This record gives sequence, C-alpha cells and structure tokens, in this order.
Amino acid sequence: MAANAANFFFANAVRIRSLGIVALLALFTAGCGVNAIPTYEEQAKAKWGEVQNQYQRRSDLIPNLVETVKGFAQQERDVLTAVVEARAKATQIRIDASQITDAEALKRFQDAQQQLSGAIGRLLAVAEAYPDLKSSQNFLTLQAQLEGTENRIAVARRDYIEAVRIYNTELRTFPGILWASTLYRDAKPMATFTIPEEQMRVPNVKFTK
Repeated sequence: MAANAANFFFANAVRIRSLGIVALLALFTAGCGVNAIPTYEEQAKAKWGEVQNQYQRRSDLIPNLVETVKGFAQQERDVLTAVVEARAKATQIRIDASQITDAEALKRFQDAQQQLSGAIGRLLAVAEAYPDLKSSQNFLTLQAQLEGTENRIAVARRDYIEAVRIYNTELRTFPGILWASTLYRDAKPMATFTIPEEQMRVPNVKFTK
C-alpha cells in the first residue's frame, strides 16, 4: 500500500516537473522573440502589398490622363507615346511577396516605376502650353488624383523600407540570429528601395499647374 502511494506520488511529481519545464520553455521562447521573425516578415509583406496597390492606382489613372491630353494636344505625340510605353513596361514588371528577397528584381521594378514617373512629369508639363487643357475640369481632377497618389506612394514606400529594416535587423542580431539559424533557416533578408535617406521623409508631391 505504501509502495503504491510512493509510486503514485513519484509519478505525479515527474508529471508536474515535466509540465513545469514545458511551461518554463514556453515562457523562455516567448520572452526571447521566437515569433519575431515570422511576425516582421508578414508585416513587411503587407507593406509591400500596399506599395503595389498605390503604384497600380497610379497606373490606372494614366489612360484617362493620356486621352485627356490627347484631346487638347494631339501634336504632342512623342510625349504621349512615351507615357504609354513606360506604363506598359512598368505594368509588365510585377513582384509578389515571395520575390522581395531578390534585390535585382526589385531594382528592375523601381527603375521601371521611375521611368514612368519621369514620363508622367513630362506629360503634365505639356499642359503649360495649352491653356484650354490646364483649365479642363477633367484634367484638373486627374492631376489632383495623381498628386494624391504620388504622396500615398511615398508613404507606402517609406513604410515598406522601415518594415524591411526591422525584419533584416532581426535576422542579424541576437536573439533573432539564433532563431534564424535554427527554426527559420529559410528566412532571407529582404530587398529594399535604393533611394537617398532624405527621401525617407514623406513629401507633399505637387505637379506644376
């Protein structure tokens, strides 16, 4: 009888100790940021999604802008063609969340978007020579929408850059580097935009009117 009681006590003591160890390990891993890498990764991917949404919003405005300008300035064929071609190139280069570890792919995306930005700027500058176009309500509306979109692009791009900085830093510093070498071996640094530091500030983009 005493032996059974001792065995029962011993078995429960072992079980309690095991549960305690499991609980301590859970607290330890939680306190050491074991979930930080996947959390920061998902945040960066979400920010990238917003970058693409805003660039797509700009792209969607361009056909109407081109048609509006064409209605007042058909002779500006070279400028109009340049915008259409730059938009087509930018639209072809798509990067989903699984590709943002590819620095070359992101650079191609960025270069295409910058070329489109330049083409849009030249197209809007054409309006200076056409008073009727400058006063067109449709043109003014599209111009305002583009200004707002350019500002949203700047915000989305800044937020993505910051999210990537946090994620990449976690991979290189303790304790993140420990989890990256054990639990998250597939985690790779993400690529970011190659822009000057001063452009991290959100500008108030205004096209010339």
